[in-house]
Amino acid sequence: MPACGNSTSGAVMADTVLRLSGVTAGYGPTHILRDVDLSLEKGERLAVIGRNGAGKTTLLSTIMGIARLHSGEIRLDGDRIDVLSSYRRNAAGLGLVPQTRDIFKSLSVEENILCALRGDATLEEAYALFPRLKERRSNGGAQLSGGEQQMLAIARTLATRPRVVLLDEPLEGLAPVICEMLMRTFEDLARDGRHTIVLVEQHAEAALAFADRAVLMSNGRIVHDGPAADLRENQDLLHRHVGLDLNS
Repeated sequence: MPACGNSTSGAVMADTVLRLSGVTAGYGPTHILRDVDLSLEKGERLAVIGRNGAGKTTLLSTIMGIARLHSGEIRLDGDRIDVLSSYRRNAAGLGLVPQTRDIFKSLSVEENILCALRGDATLEEAYALFPRLKERRSNGGAQLSGGEQQMLAIARTLATRPRVVLLDEPLEGLAPVICEMLMRTFEDLARDGRHTIVLVEQHAEAALAFADRAVLMSNGRIVHDGPAADLRENQDLLHRHVGLDLNS
């Protein structure tokens, strides 16, 4: 694959896999993110929380090249990717599981995965991650439950061999037992050391329990960035920006 862009300066640490610098972005002329600086180290687990409309989904969409970048830059492994299409960003190592799942409903489970396979990824790997998908491999996407569709969306994204996995509200609308299973899956992915994971999630307690680090967004800006455990204990900050009391 060709180089992604200009190489980074020597000031960027070797373990920094993703870096946003001065990012202002949105849709059309509208600015939703404002002057966002964010960096992720290899293997890090980052939770992104905030109220609806805080800019969380736009953050992931901007990283992936779906939202419009008005200013700033985005680097993956030191190379600029903000000049690349979403497809090329995926090929460079980014993978997004969108809130809308976006599976191909007219294709079978197996066809959905096959059309995403890259490198040494295999169907068997996807089925080992989610055995339920193997049971349903001949079913069309439209015949799956919400939980099964989410499993398929995750498996399909992982089949592209991303190093950075962007998860946008993966627990939304799912039964508690499915949420627990998916969080265990994310734990397994994080433990293998090959994936850096960004989790945008309204279920703040689950997100903070999973993450090493958390950022809190409000009005398109990052208003807090630090250890997830510290934010978990900062009830005043959670009340003010998210309206949550995790101890209640």
